[in-house]
Amino acid sequence: MPTPELISPRSPRVTAARRLAKRNFRGKDRLFIAEGPQAVREAVAHRGPDGEATLVELFTTVEAAERYADIVDAAHAAGARVHHAADTVLAEVSQTVTPQGLVGVCRFLDSPFEDILAARPKLVAVLAHVRDPGNAGTVLRCADAAGADAVILTDASVDLYNPKSVRASVGSHFHLPVAVGVPVEQAVQGLRDAGVRVLAADGAGEQDLDDELDAGTMGGPTAWIFGNEAWGLPEQTRALADAVVRVPIHGKAESLNLATAAAVCLYASARAQRAGAKGAPAS
Repeated sequence: MPTPELISPRSPRVTAARRLAKRNFRGKDRLFIAEGPQAVREAVAHRGPDGEATLVELFTTVEAAERYADIVDAAHAAGARVHHAADTVLAEVSQTVTPQGLVGVCRFLDSPFEDILAARPKLVAVLAHVRDPGNAGTVLRCADAAGADAVILTDASVDLYNPKSVRASVGSHFHLPVAVGVPVEQAVQGLRDAGVRVLAADGAGEQDLDDELDAGTMGGPTAWIFGNEAWGLPEQTRALADAVVRVPIHGKAESLNLATAAAVCLYASARAQRAGAKGAPAS
């Protein structure tokens, strides 16, 4: 069994990793924390646009190093610094109550908004005024699962690299391009110029999602704007969209939470786009 290499929680490496819990230090260092085997495995496999490894450092307990030997070996192979740490040390670096034994330090991985537009996306999630990091990470995960091409976080939304957001995405941070800090007006105009129809998801929307699907209007490139779970989208943001669409409530529920509504909308678009692609004549 390997002996823990980091004995003191006051080690400079531990101190440097621990401070990434704060947004200002994450921004200064352009590094963030990814915890648990799933997130670390995705981080090990991810490369930046220049081919640079995303994972730069890995803290692991002795037990976790044995249980997830494939991840630790891959981290070594990727050139990451790997530290076998005592449980007390890992607890200092971890942002969870019950650490899973693996904590990775990763480079920022957000993409320029212009690069997302240049790729001619077909399905995009825009998070406008989303302040809860858990919601942001879950919507990112939903977008990833639905096959979206990108996610955009406006300048009024939560930090992409908040530890709660990273945990809630369960590795999806590493799967699709995400632009951050884009003013919502710029996001909408840029997407529209790229040939993308922009829909705002709102429980008080004038259009019904079922009606949109029945009308056959959902098969083209689409961006969905999702707002704050508590108070929805501001009127000025709703006014930017090509249509404001509500998810129909067929039962007695008062409403849907943000992540559930986002999943319904994104999957509706994804299915309509696949159906349109199947029906398109061969070139």
